[in-house]
Amino acid sequence: MNNFTPREIVSELDCFIVGQNAAKRAVAIALRNRWRRQQVAPELRDEIAPKNIIMIGPTGVGKTEIARRLAKLAQAPFVKVEASKFTEVGYVGRDVESMVRDLLELAIILVKEEEAKKVRIKAEDLAEERLLDLLLPGETTNPDPEKQESREHTREKLKKLLRMGSLDDRMVEIESQVSKMPVMEIFTPQGTEEMDINMKEMFGGLFPKKTKRRRMKVSEAREILIDMEAEKLVDMDKVTTLAKERTEQTGIVFIDEIDKIASREGGHGPEVSREGVQRDILPIVEGCTINTKHGPVKTDHILFIASGAFHVAKPSDLIPELQGRFPIRVELEKLTEEDFVRILQEPQNALLRQYKALLDTENINLNFREDAVLEIARVAAVVNNRTENIGARRLHTIMEKLLDEISFNAPELQEKNVEIDAAYVRDRLEDISTNEDLANYIL
Repeated sequence: MNNFTPREIVSELDCFIVGQNAAKRAVAIALRNRWRRQQVAPELRDEIAPKNIIMIGPTGVGKTEIARRLAKLAQAPFVKVEASKFTEVGYVGRDVESMVRDLLELAIILVKEEEAKKVRIKAEDLAEERLLDLLLPGETTNPDPEKQESREHTREKLKKLLRMGSLDDRMVEIESQVSKMPVMEIFTPQGTEEMDINMKEMFGGLFPKKTKRRRMKVSEAREILIDMEAEKLVDMDKVTTLAKERTEQTGIVFIDEIDKIASREGGHGPEVSREGVQRDILPIVEGCTINTKHGPVKTDHILFIASGAFHVAKPSDLIPELQGRFPIRVELEKLTEEDFVRILQEPQNALLRQYKALLDTENINLNFREDAVLEIARVAAVVNNRTENIGARRLHTIMEKLLDEISFNAPELQEKNVEIDAAYVRDRLEDISTNEDLANYIL
């Protein structure tokens, strides 16, 4: 686990998310508390439960992005689920335990990639030997010492040329395995889950491994062979053990749209179903053991971050037991015109930077003047107020509409320096933004 201070965590999140300091501080403290817990004496460590968080705020203000960037920063398994997709057992939908199973599968992928990096040097050596076998086919051992010595001398020459890249364009033929195993799922009382049976072991004779011969350049074959050799070297039992531990100790589950399963007073029908989903989620958030095909996983120390707009329902509409499991509540602020200006320019993945890079591939130098940025932000704020407030996502819609003509004509444009000013923005967007009916459909 990376040992970041709360201030460093907030600073890292600032690189991608504008504003929302209260939410950033809350998740920074939650992440730091995980590190602190690891330093506590073992007898007390298991007693310290994570303090789960509810983020309250409209769509497009950065709730999901904060959680996603936090998981990336912590190098932790992260899964985003929508509460509205879960239903009580017996209704159509996914069972709540699937969120933990998905988290474990993601952890296995993460750990497998890390283990593959550790054995990459050895895998590169093995891949090199396989490439030499392809470039110099024939018997590796020869009873004639002179022929054997000549072969080894030729092989050494090829190895030098291979390392220098002189053979990268030569064609070779490699064999790769093609999986012909059918995908099987069964319906269980807990939902649709993968069969906890190794079908390859049971029906190895019925479904033999098939290989496919592919012809490609040495440079492409090298990467494929390295991946194949690394996969052989990785100990999957170790990967599964480490992944389970990481899921239990550092996993983050982001439950979106939790307000959709909040039930109002005196509800019945769908309201009862919503409360049923809450009661299904409760034991997982409280801490229980979930059975997976890789073995049992405990949820006691998984960090749960829930979010919702809470336009109709309130956090107090959730059942009391579930409210108690989310002790930290942070309200995210609505985005203002000034926020839009910052979102367009400041983050590392700022929208203007993205569009400049995209059009740079067509040798077009796109330049946004300061008055154009202010005008884009103003239009975004106006449209959000008049129609549905979708936060920063409105900027994506507006930028696409604004640059529609340039993007379409880019390959044929003679003028490679394109300057966007406020007049151009008004010309492209004014009619749409002022006409409310058009804005509803186009922006």
